[in-house]
Amino acid sequence: MNEVAVHKDKVYYFNCQISVKNSKLFDKTVEFYLNLGFSVLRDVRRKESVVPPSPGANLLRETWLGLYSSENNDSFLIKLLLADENTPKSPSENICLYLAENGFKKLTENLGIYGIDYTTHKQANTKMQKLNVKDPAGTNIYVYNEQTQTKDDKSTKNNKPIKSLNVGVDQVEHQDLTQYAGPFISHKLKVAVMTSGGDSQGMNAGVRSVVRVALSRGLEPYLIYEGYKGLLCGGEMIKKVEWDDVSGFLTSGGTFIKTARCQEFREIEGRRKAVLNLVRLGITSLIIIGGDGSLTGADMLRAEWKEHINTLKETGSITEAQAIYNKNLMIVGMVGSIDNDLASTDMTIGASSALARICESVDALQSTATSHSRAFVVEVMGRHCGWLALNAAICTGADYLFIPEDPPTTNEWQKKMCSSLENSRSVGKNTSLILVAEGAIDSNLNPIRCEDVKGVIEKHLGYDTRVTILGHVQRGGKPTFYDRYLATLQGAEAVEAVIQATPESPSLVIGILENKITTQPLQDAIKLTTQVADEIQRKNFSMALKLRATTFINQLKAYKETANYFPQGCKRLSGEKKLNIGIVHVGKPAGGINLATQGIVRMCINRGHTPLVVYNSFAGLIRGEIEVATWMMVDTWAVHGGSMLGMNSIPIGKDVGAISYQLQRHNIQSLIVIGGSEAYTGLNELYKKRDEYPALCIPMILIPASIANTVPGTDYCLGTDTAANVIVNACDDIKQSASAHRKRVFLIEVQGERCGFLATMGALAGGATYVYVPEDTIDLEKIKNDTKRLRDIYAAEKGDSKGRIVISDQNASNVYNLDVLNSLYTGESQEDFDVQTVKLGSLQQGGTPSSMDRVHAAILSVSALGFIEESSWNSTCGSENGVNKLPEYSQQRYRQMVYTTSSSSAAVIGIVGSEIVISSFEYLKNSSNLANQNRKDEWWYFAKNLVEVLSIEATVKEKPQSIKPYISRAVMLTGKELEDKYFTQRRLSKLV
Repeated sequence: MNEVAVHKDKVYYFNCQISVKNSKLFDKTVEFYLNLGFSVLRDVRRKESVVPPSPGANLLRETWLGLYSSENNDSFLIKLLLADENTPKSPSENICLYLAENGFKKLTENLGIYGIDYTTHKQANTKMQKLNVKDPAGTNIYVYNEQTQTKDDKSTKNNKPIKSLNVGVDQVEHQDLTQYAGPFISHKLKVAVMTSGGDSQGMNAGVRSVVRVALSRGLEPYLIYEGYKGLLCGGEMIKKVEWDDVSGFLTSGGTFIKTARCQEFREIEGRRKAVLNLVRLGITSLIIIGGDGSLTGADMLRAEWKEHINTLKETGSITEAQAIYNKNLMIVGMVGSIDNDLASTDMTIGASSALARICESVDALQSTATSHSRAFVVEVMGRHCGWLALNAAICTGADYLFIPEDPPTTNEWQKKMCSSLENSRSVGKNTSLILVAEGAIDSNLNPIRCEDVKGVIEKHLGYDTRVTILGHVQRGGKPTFYDRYLATLQGAEAVEAVIQATPESPSLVIGILENKITTQPLQDAIKLTTQVADEIQRKNFSMALKLRATTFINQLKAYKETANYFPQGCKRLSGEKKLNIGIVHVGKPAGGINLATQGIVRMCINRGHTPLVVYNSFAGLIRGEIEVATWMMVDTWAVHGGSMLGMNSIPIGKDVGAISYQLQRHNIQSLIVIGGSEAYTGLNELYKKRDEYPALCIPMILIPASIANTVPGTDYCLGTDTAANVIVNACDDIKQSASAHRKRVFLIEVQGERCGFLATMGALAGGATYVYVPEDTIDLEKIKNDTKRLRDIYAAEKGDSKGRIVISDQNASNVYNLDVLNSLYTGESQEDFDVQTVKLGSLQQGGTPSSMDRVHAAILSVSALGFIEESSWNSTCGSENGVNKLPEYSQQRYRQMVYTTSSSSAAVIGIVGSEIVISSFEYLKNSSNLANQNRKDEWWYFAKNLVEVLSIEATVKEKPQSIKPYISRAVMLTGKELEDKYFTQRRLSKLV
């Protein structure tokens, strides 16, 4: 072939033309020649076939491949064509290359590196060698190690000597680098993901998210096995990955792509090997899921990148074209750490699951401790961060706690601990639980070990004491809902960060602050984290606490308020400041309600207030079912689901007067209601009746507790995390059943009132294919399209089919309920798949509260009581002469010491972002939709799109056009903004 072509004012003389009819075969052929040392000169793709100059060939793609000699400017050019099915098969050609000795040697090395089979033959009595290799399209290639062809060798017709595999600089200038294809130079952005450091639950979910979002965005993802070790070894430890390769990743703990320590990576030569492996595959972006050490190592690699590229080019390890294309490396980190020790994020991947494992273990220990009246000293992980120990102490009701950020005084902790344990036993508690963080110290930085604590207890108190070190059990088990959610969302944002990156972009880390995913400069985030440890070493413990997330400080405050019984606590407040505080549960059960009540009761007792618990919701309040709570009455409530006081959704109706009467009768001076939308509606009714009933002119606050997450004024209601975990675990089990039956689709109905939060979160973390929520419109056309995609997917899978699930909110549609969906899915399946239905029902309301719900309950209870105290003490009653200031029309015969008509005294307390926010009913009436029992602005709705992006495979040929790509929602923070947030405690406007 001697075809001549012109591109960008350069003339090309082609030596060979190869035609293929399969796009995958085409890509493999391009990759093959790039591995041999060829470069892509031009890559043209067409949506529809066109007729080129040669008759009978309808082309979809055309790629020019060139091999150049930098020694004599010689070249060998191949035109590779992708033709449609109607194109006649082109006659096969053989290729012959003559290489100088160094080029021949380099070629054999490349073939070995990339695992390409070849044969060599030596001619007797000469130095001449012939190498024979076949490309994926079937073209025979004959390579000689010198420029002499034997007379009897008739295997080739192309006789073109090439002296070197190195590409000349002058040729590189003419190459269209933006349209390259193949492993070295590609029109597709190549991104690799790896896990490094200690494993944490949720890493697999993060890998799955990265891979599938990358594929949906047209990127080419790779997996690096065994962390930095795999990066150095290359070969089979760095694999291109497809959609199905990450199936099953969502539900499993640990990391399927493994992690390993690599001492060699600490050396510059080791890192150079890693660079070479990335360059050979054309990988220009690296996403690392690991701790701060792993992320620091990746950032170091990027800092040295240009130096490594130049060295590899000078030594001939890579070509000039490779050096140009791979001149930049982008690093994006996702923090996988059960310790939750990255200072610039509220949560890290794995922390929630590790806390759940601790709670399960300690809950079990409490049973045996009670049987023997023992003390248990439990060590949990956390070398430099006490987050796990602190939150576990809140969740399990631990009597004492040791963490590195808040160390006890060196010579006094033994006495204080013993006094605290004795106080708890004095009110009837027969067990003691002490939690010790792995890195616990005293104020002089002396380590505090479990054995030290045990010795003190046995010596001074004589309690039968046992030590339990939980160790690596904290890393085990399935990831919780929150870790799946967090890893999935951060994985999507990591891919978006790669896509949006420029050569000037800093290395980034994906975090979460104020319930918003953030991208932060990696170096600044690591600097903040390192500074926490430095401040501890300098004994500047207040600054170390300041550098932790805001939630950490709130959690520590909540623990200290509720953990220990103070016999002298009733003397803390003066007489006129002591309050009678009513506590009532209203609505439907939700995880965390009992712990919130426990916290309020214990704080009331310690501060001198009287806690009055109301049984059976507003109906019980109407009947006067009220009792003074004691410390031991609520001792074990933290681990109980449901409501220990009983609750229902019976509306107040016309019984406002009866409620007013009971408030007067029991002298209830403030009211804390815990519940969902029914509680919100009821409390709002009481607030509106203040003009008629002076007894209602008291501070009232609602702690939102609803698995449907329908209460305005908060991002998360108590119970949502527990219910989401129930759904996720059910999805895992149902998927196993569906997969066992192969082509089976389960339609799962979940609760949610008129809010799709629970369905969406369950679908995202449970791996559902579709989710139906009230916020969307469901019609026949949508159902028809959804079932058609399922048929296409099952048809493409052939014999290796998987079971799938579809989640629907019970109120997603007034017409298309579960039974109707079942009928429609069954009819539209055309017998390509089987359909079954499942109603989770009240299962979502029960069970042991999740660790996250327990923590939220503790934080909210402390702040709620603080609101009640401040509102009560600032009321218009209780003047200096003791005369109350009731309105003239009041006929009450008792002195109402607390009286307020302030709109701010009736409110909802919630978690907005990561802040505790108190919003008055007056303020919330403009941001809620009581008719539909939801909020007008649903922050979570964006996640629904991600469900389909991650779960609907590319069907037969391409992903359905109706699925919108994931749109990044990450908030970009600068290093200066991070400093402002943590050093000046300033809330950033970007996160509000």
